[in-house]
Amino acid sequence: MDVARRMAEGGIGEGTIIVAGEQTAGRGRLGRKWLSPQGGSLSLSIILSPDLAQLPRLNMVASLAVVQSIEKSTGLKPLIKWPNDVLLNGKKVSGILIENIFLGSQVKVAIVGIGINIKFDPLSFPEISTIATSLSTESGREISRWQMLRTLVEEFDQVYQELQAGGPVYERWLAHVETLGKLVRLKSGDSVEEGYVESIDTDGSLVLKRLDGSLTTVVAGEVTLRA
Repeated sequence: MDVARRMAEGGIGEGTIIVAGEQTAGRGRLGRKWLSPQGGSLSLSIILSPDLAQLPRLNMVASLAVVQSIEKSTGLKPLIKWPNDVLLNGKKVSGILIENIFLGSQVKVAIVGIGINIKFDPLSFPEISTIATSLSTESGREISRWQMLRTLVEEFDQVYQELQAGGPVYERWLAHVETLGKLVRLKSGDSVEEGYVESIDTDGSLVLKRLDGSLTTVVAGEVTLRA
């Protein structure tokens, strides 16, 4: 992401992709660290120049592209946890981070960072072993990072072009979201709410129905499923 930002600020064109063989300071959403051991993960950043109106749906584009690439490469059926984590059997296999550079009120560049756990063993990392998994672990076979990269880039390009053409990206993304209708604990900033996920708006905002029946809309936050 840092290299992509420097290149974007230097004027490099849309569609440039930076791939890391290893990350020593990978970061995720909400300031978290993203573990990316050498050879075990696919880590890349894509430089885009979207319209301002398209920004809320870049999360959808990225997570939908990840889902489709995993399906094509492994036959597995991942799901999306709002807003953009991709899960296999309830464990995180991919994360997405988007950083934007503005010029006045216009979007100069959006950098889409994607990390996919390919073949590392989560049991080797006790701090994430209960919440994370990898494609090789779930599929029971070796997965090629480079073939996965090729498939992901093809899927991302297709979904991004669909967004630009006004296609049903939101509807296709929503069909993979497992959070809908679930009882959740939602942390947004210093606020913590519990309730059922009533709906997700076209801009990606989550509508939570509190336990008292009232509704609240949350733009960004962290969701934990409740039993």
